[in-house]
Amino acid sequence: MKENVLVLLGGQSSEHEVSLKSATTIISQMDTDKYEIYPVGITQEGHWLLYTGNNLDFTCNRWKEVGIPAILSPDATRKSLVVLKKEEPPVFIKIDKVFPVLHGKNGEDGTIQGICKLARIPFVGCGVVASAVSMDKAFTKIVVKEKGVPQADFVLVYEREMQDEAQVVAKVEGAFGYPYFIKPANAGSSVGISKAHNKEELIAGLKEALKHDVKVLVEETIIGREVETAVLGNGEVQVSGVGEILAAAEFYDFDAKYNNAESKTVVDASLDASVKEQIRSYAKDVFEAVEGKGISRVDFFVKEDGGIIFNEINTLPGFTSISMYPMLWRAAGLETKELVTKLLDLASL
Repeated sequence: MKENVLVLLGGQSSEHEVSLKSATTIISQMDTDKYEIYPVGITQEGHWLLYTGNNLDFTCNRWKEVGIPAILSPDATRKSLVVLKKEEPPVFIKIDKVFPVLHGKNGEDGTIQGICKLARIPFVGCGVVASAVSMDKAFTKIVVKEKGVPQADFVLVYEREMQDEAQVVAKVEGAFGYPYFIKPANAGSSVGISKAHNKEELIAGLKEALKHDVKVLVEETIIGREVETAVLGNGEVQVSGVGEILAAAEFYDFDAKYNNAESKTVVDASLDASVKEQIRSYAKDVFEAVEGKGISRVDFFVKEDGGIIFNEINTLPGFTSISMYPMLWRAAGLETKELVTKLLDLASL
């Protein structure tokens, strides 16, 4: 008997369009002999729509125009998707599992995971706490520090502090020297990130980051190669090989990641075997520190002297055609269809 799987896509975040690409890939790789797929798109305004058409490319299938209003009921006794057709009584579709293909805010931060837990429906990926902690770069650093994983020094700047820009500048400049990386504490896919070489760029970068969150992380600049590894599993986890990002821009921002054809990804980074093994070990440490489940991509810098610096963890990494997570597992011999099945098998509360 097939399992009914609710796939959530789109969402109310700056990564809405990336989610549509990821969901298109995942749905195309779902085993239709095992799963009945119910795709529900969430518009940027927060409207939930069940798509029942045949074109499963959500980058072009007009789901926003033809979708039927539907919501996931938090009622644990129903475990259902509630379809709300005009002038008809609600239809309840039993859901066995949820695959939340929602990147960034309101999808990767514990909010949608909380709804699934209320409904008592197993879902793919990290739980409420792991998602929330990993989404907040500042909390991630605090948690990971306990594991002894090396990471960049940082200063936090809050929106309320920007009423006195001179004091903020003094606080940051007093911590460590230029240049700085400036990141919204809660945003994904390198949205709102900038690099500051002087006071003017620092203030401009803080203002840009504060468009995406009320808390900003200002980090010391680490000169090194950008590498990534993929984690899969609950409890006993598997860690993939180490891939490398060759960014076309000065750093791997949103445009370099998704829009610049000159950015390259390498699934087998040219590094000493001992360095790769340490990266994989640190990735497992980070995943365990945040109490991860199912899926995550863990990113690092490798300095010229071989030193490894933790950058961030992404609990719902991209699944587009150019995304590192499925590419790393494919390089390890796990094809994407098998990977998607494995992730659904790992779904839990």
